[in-house]
Amino acid sequence: GQQVSSKPCKQTQAIASYSNEGTQVTVEIHPKDTPPQIFKKLSFGKGPQRLPSLRGQNNKGFQKTEAPRPPGSKDLHAYPWDKSSLKSMPVDLQQFEKLDAYALKVDVRNSIEELVKALLKQARTDLEKVRAIWIWICHHIEYDVVGYHDKSQLSSKPIDVLQTGKSICEGYAGLFEQMCSIAGIQCMKLFGYSKGYGYKMGQTFTGDSDHAWNAVYLDGRWHLLDSTWGSGAVDDSFTKFTFRYNEFYFLTHPALFINNHFPDNSNWQLLKPTLTLKEFENNMLHNSNFYMLGLLTAHPETAVIHTVNGKASVSVDCRSATLFTFKLKGTDEHGLMTLKKHGMKLDIYPQKTGNHKLQIFAKPSKAPDGVYSCVLEYVVECETVDKAMRFPKDLHQPVGPSWFTERQGFLRPSHPDPIIHTNDGRCSVTFTLGKDISVLASLHSDNSSLTEDMRRRHIMQIHHGNQIELKIHLPHAGNFVLKIYAKKKSDPGNYDYIFNYLITCLNSEVKWPAFPQSYSKWVEDYEIVEPLSGLLPANRNIQFKLKMHGIAKVLVQAENTYPLTQSRGYWEGTCNTSGCREVFVMVHENANHSFYSHVLKYEVETQ
Repeated sequence: GQQVSSKPCKQTQAIASYSNEGTQVTVEIHPKDTPPQIFKKLSFGKGPQRLPSLRGQNNKGFQKTEAPRPPGSKDLHAYPWDKSSLKSMPVDLQQFEKLDAYALKVDVRNSIEELVKALLKQARTDLEKVRAIWIWICHHIEYDVVGYHDKSQLSSKPIDVLQTGKSICEGYAGLFEQMCSIAGIQCMKLFGYSKGYGYKMGQTFTGDSDHAWNAVYLDGRWHLLDSTWGSGAVDDSFTKFTFRYNEFYFLTHPALFINNHFPDNSNWQLLKPTLTLKEFENNMLHNSNFYMLGLLTAHPETAVIHTVNGKASVSVDCRSATLFTFKLKGTDEHGLMTLKKHGMKLDIYPQKTGNHKLQIFAKPSKAPDGVYSCVLEYVVECETVDKAMRFPKDLHQPVGPSWFTERQGFLRPSHPDPIIHTNDGRCSVTFTLGKDISVLASLHSDNSSLTEDMRRRHIMQIHHGNQIELKIHLPHAGNFVLKIYAKKKSDPGNYDYIFNYLITCLNSEVKWPAFPQSYSKWVEDYEIVEPLSGLLPANRNIQFKLKMHGIAKVLVQAENTYPLTQSRGYWEGTCNTSGCREVFVMVHENANHSFYSHVLKYEVETQ
């Protein structure tokens, strides 16, 4: 969005009194030393231009409009927002498709009356008339960035706005007002403060109003809209305007409009109760993306968050499954974001004191390749740092299982939370897997020199039907990331990253060896009962118990070869580790062949 200059014109205070005959008397109160400017609120520039006729007697062929009535109790909406609708009246956008397409193509620039006449050819109801005018202005008038910086280049007269095709907010609102008046629709131009271009979180508003927008009278009630913000946006340097239509600002629900529009006259908030300027300043700014993506509420509701013991939390509620990400000072390292079915929760642990900018981004789950839009911004004030919550660099957001991982085929997780705490350095995570899914898991840590192979060998997969268990033995204490990848078994391609957990262990005694190395002939539903450690003690008798099927013979090869015997689905036996550095388990798939395949490899401790 954008603002007009901070001092567009000195505003006088107008008190309008209304009589039943529909005539409007404007009384203006002026400081002693300023000359009165009669019709300040109504005139469209200097010179002998006639005022737009509010009652429309001179507008042949158009219906008559009453003098606008001030907002009353039947115009008011409850605050805070009841989460029902983004609009202040029922609007079916699909029913506007033909009208919108027609209005876009109308190309009349010589007179406002002719333009309105052309637009109204396809509009029957008052709502359709307002819609046609709105669509035309939002797609044909651009924000005048040159005029914004150099007021001598600027005119906000409706006819000038029409003919040059550009203006600032006051020109948009003035043209909208005049077009509605010609069309027989009651419309007001409103002034106030806005949280648009150049707004800084938590700032206060003083002095003259900085923005203009409109109210229109439809179906016996007043409604709000902002065609400036409906048309597009300026870049950060305020030198270039881009048309980018925004539906949000058409008949916006007043409890949402107040988010970034604070009218000079609080009656035009159309709210019950009305907000004070202080509340407007303190309230969280939700931009239009927030609501257009189906997000409902965010906590906390203030723009500035203070950490407590080094931690701050933010949560968002939404209507349907939505993907989120965040940036704290430009990175997503110092937080833990979890997706919920109807929103997300984020805990952040800044690793430096001071003020940090926190941005939350979102996109619909139906558009996984789409772009994330910024939906929220906070300032986090951090007084103390929690060093224990320094996360590994490999931790990916969001963390833990969610509706998203369910869609990828990981159902009923044993650990629904993103952090797994273990005291003895061992843990086990189970899921029910969807059909045809092959899983890969690896362990990552900042202060670990694990090779890629060893990252996988500290995790053992055990399959029981459609259940998978990931048994994890940590090599040392610390914070680890358990990354989980998957692919279709029928798909020859690579594994795709799905999600991760954070595993924490504070016990400095922990030092588990890796599991034995397995080879391609080790089938998914085989299982090692013992020995689980991939490092065997030297000069010992070691008990083996392995669950394997469809095998004719199993041998353990150390210095000597030891056959295992089969009993109730398990192959069991012992081997001695004297005089060898490695121990292999080999299988004989067919009793008639003399060929053995390696399935497991153990290391033996050096003496």
